[in-house]
Amino acid sequence: MKFENYDVIIVGSGVSGLYAALNLNLNLKILMLSKKELTLCNSALAQGGVAAVMDKEDDNYELHIKDTLIAGGYKNDKENLRILVEQGPTDVKNLLKYGVEFDRKEDGSIDLTLEGGHSRHRIAHHKDSTGYEIVTSLIDSVKKLSNVTIVENGHLVGIEKNDGSFYAAVYKSGEYSYYTSKAVIFATGGIGRVYDFTTNSAIATGDGIQFAYNLGAEIKNLSYIQFHPTAYADKKNRECFLVSEAVRGEGAYLLNCNKERFMHKYEPERKELAPRDVVSKCIMEEQRVTGSDEFFLDISYKDADFIKNRFPMIYSRVLEKGYDMTKEPIPIYPCQHYLMGGISVNGNGATTVKGLYAAGECAHTGVHGLNRLASNSLLEALVFSRLIAEQINETTAPSGGGTTEYDFRSPEGKPLPTGLRTEIRHIMQKAYFVVPDVEEAKKSIGRVKEIKEQLETGGYEMTPEYIEALSIATCAYIILSEVV
Repeated sequence: MKFENYDVIIVGSGVSGLYAALNLNLNLKILMLSKKELTLCNSALAQGGVAAVMDKEDDNYELHIKDTLIAGGYKNDKENLRILVEQGPTDVKNLLKYGVEFDRKEDGSIDLTLEGGHSRHRIAHHKDSTGYEIVTSLIDSVKKLSNVTIVENGHLVGIEKNDGSFYAAVYKSGEYSYYTSKAVIFATGGIGRVYDFTTNSAIATGDGIQFAYNLGAEIKNLSYIQFHPTAYADKKNRECFLVSEAVRGEGAYLLNCNKERFMHKYEPERKELAPRDVVSKCIMEEQRVTGSDEFFLDISYKDADFIKNRFPMIYSRVLEKGYDMTKEPIPIYPCQHYLMGGISVNGNGATTVKGLYAAGECAHTGVHGLNRLASNSLLEALVFSRLIAEQINETTAPSGGGTTEYDFRSPEGKPLPTGLRTEIRHIMQKAYFVVPDVEEAKKSIGRVKEIKEQLETGGYEMTPEYIEALSIATCAYIILSEVV
């Protein structure tokens, strides 16, 4: 079987994958795999912005570090956190070179906003669609690079390592293609589709984590999962629209089923501006007290034009659902949002497998600790993907292209049974939500392990559906293993 030679394979086309490609040497031949279309990724869904110390008269590195430590329960990797905070502002400024437009004040400076858990206004944003603005700008820049080949709708369905090289099988439009490289970067996003309800896009099935796990890489703290307190309460769709942290940052109130504020009972000082995990747990406690899972977010007391201008995307999305946020509260409820654990990496983004790197949500740099501080995710994606690129630039020589022969396993097999992914999602939603149910986790882990082993040994065809099922089962098993 012939494999086309590349120097670097990047799996994922969010901010981490794109920014890595832009920072790799131009003499390196790069393959970028996008599981779906280029803009379908968690990065593009990021609303709030990028947190960085851009105004040193009002802010400083130590304050940003302190806020991140508090949000993360002081379980953060302090060395990597310092790298994030001190190098982050440079990468945010670099985005301007790639055409990213942040909102500006009248004097032309970047308009920095406030979000929950932050003690200073330090979030650079583009309205309420910052991630999409960054992703589309970086895509335009990457497309101009002659050394990068982009494969859209190219699903990685198999990867092996042999004699210092990686061999990858990619499925697209019913056909398989084969590639090899000395370095691989997983930038595959999160694991939202392990749950019944998530703010994540359809690509977030934990594929990179599953592949890294089976390549022998260390997976760390996969049970560090963030549940966002203010997802739109849409129980009909698996993907729940996120109502940004920034809405509370601009003064929105959380209301219970009686349309009464309640955060002051649990967080008298921070109230609605407490970190996400705290707010989610407060909502769960208020649900226990009231016996109702109806909750609302209300910013209608603010000027209508301000709301429409500051949150145009959120305004239009909730209006589609039948709510006018300039006139009434909107229904919200906690929802799976972000993964703090993942593929364990060092300060340069390197995993425990030589030549394998991971960046963004699938990676565990440790900077977030137990809970991610708002708008630190895009910052992490930028800083550590650049550091990966710099490491690869120093250690990887151009291969010269061509092809290599390798005896890869056949992708053929029997069809995948239906319902396995749905079963696991139900289990995870019940056993490991905002407040984990340890007894339920103990009861359920055996069934999850059974599904995982069935998928591993069942001889199924290597389709995208099979890989997603295996990834979901693998991630769920690791999470529950950490719990019990």
